Amino acid sequence: MGTIVLYPAPAMGHLVSMVELGKFIIKHHPSYSIIVLTLTNSFNTGSITSYVRHISATIPAIAFHHLPDIPLDLETYPSTDSVLFDLINRSVHNVADALRSISPTALIIDLFCTSAMAAAAILNIPVYYFITSGACCVVELLYFLTLDRNYPGSFKDMNRLVYSPGLPPIPSSDMPAAVLDRSSTDYAGFLELSYHMPKSAGIIVNTFDSLEPKPLKAIRDGLCVPGQPTPPVYCVGPLLADGSEGLLHECLKWLDGQPKESVVYLCFGSEGFFSSDQLKEIAKGLEMSGHRFLWVIRSPPMVNNDDLSVLLPDGFLERTKDRGLVVKKWAPQVKVLSHESVGGFVTHCGWNSVLEATRAGVPMAAWPLYAEQKLNKIVMVEEMKMALSMNESEDGKVAAAEVEKLVRRLMDSEEGKVVREVVKARKVDAVRAMHDNGSSLMALAKLVESWQPTRTLSLS
Repeated sequence: MGTIVLYPAPAMGHLVSMVELGKFIIKHHPSYSIIVLTLTNSFNTGSITSYVRHISATIPAIAFHHLPDIPLDLETYPSTDSVLFDLINRSVHNVADALRSISPTALIIDLFCTSAMAAAAILNIPVYYFITSGACCVVELLYFLTLDRNYPGSFKDMNRLVYSPGLPPIPSSDMPAAVLDRSSTDYAGFLELSYHMPKSAGIIVNTFDSLEPKPLKAIRDGLCVPGQPTPPVYCVGPLLADGSEGLLHECLKWLDGQPKESVVYLCFGSEGFFSSDQLKEIAKGLEMSGHRFLWVIRSPPMVNNDDLSVLLPDGFLERTKDRGLVVKKWAPQVKVLSHESVGGFVTHCGWNSVLEATRAGVPMAAWPLYAEQKLNKIVMVEEMKMALSMNESEDGKVAAAEVEKLVRRLMDSEEGKVVREVVKARKVDAVRAMHDNGSSLMALAKLVESWQPTRTLSLS
């Protein structure tokens, strides 16, 4: 029936989420084919190449079109986001050539890929944004032009609350890291995104209707782009990898021997690093809590030693060997969270992790580290009621006593019990959303319907 081109940012998490969207489309509408445009650069080449090879071998209906490499000096960029914006902007002519040769029915782009809209408009290809974060972030993205007018100065210097439609008040310092400094190139990139997103043919979001009703209502009521039309919003989540990798990982066998809902799982994402001192405080807090734990550790960036006995307090591994397991670098998170022995999740609040815990029915303790995670935390704690909040000091450090307290609150307290009940209810909603007549399947049907007949895109 047609070809859909997906254009993710060249970062592993964005690529995986975009491919999951492609899988969802062809599973329920197999007459479509999917082509994914990929960019590579020196910070991601290995992991992306192996992932693309795996998908190509297992899902023939998803093909990859590799755009020409553009060499960049990564040392000259202030942030990863600035690298992504610049690499994608420099690739716009290559994207235009690819679209011209493919002639797709629609183009679905990542939030970093706004520069592709102009090429698509010339070719009369409708453009949709795919947001790998939640609807709370879509609110901030759409409303950002208004925030820019309403809040002069940099968010990092304001020390005040920021008000956006459908969201609880956000401390200015908890706004997404990329927009904290008004003078940064990242800030300018998100202003550009906020200008163009309302002109797209639609916004696809990795969430489901009952998970974020307030922000979704604000978007659909037009409150986030005052004075102009809001494009349709399609909530198609939770889109998550199936977790088939790592089936024989040592931690799963260890979990098999633990009582039901007795283990607290700690993992902070692929970029979630702590200092050596903070790792030791976490270890002390876990030991003092008395609870069983599974903890995934990544060495601090400047530490080349992966020896756990060096990273952790003396004797910690020996003293906790009967009730704890520490894993280096990676664990099969989908399988871990769905294991019946896991009863709590201390998370960095990355959106994929939030969705994985929701689908597994595991209550969360929120310890955000970077990107939009502080915003996610506020929504998770105050609106969704699916997480408890870690108390950090002003310098961002967390003492062992706070770690102990948080684990006990999550696993033992009435407060933790309430969170557990809420998350289990959302688990039912998540499963229902992806099944027959579920909200996400219905949203996908409406999205596919919008591709016929093909619309044109205006950038006026």
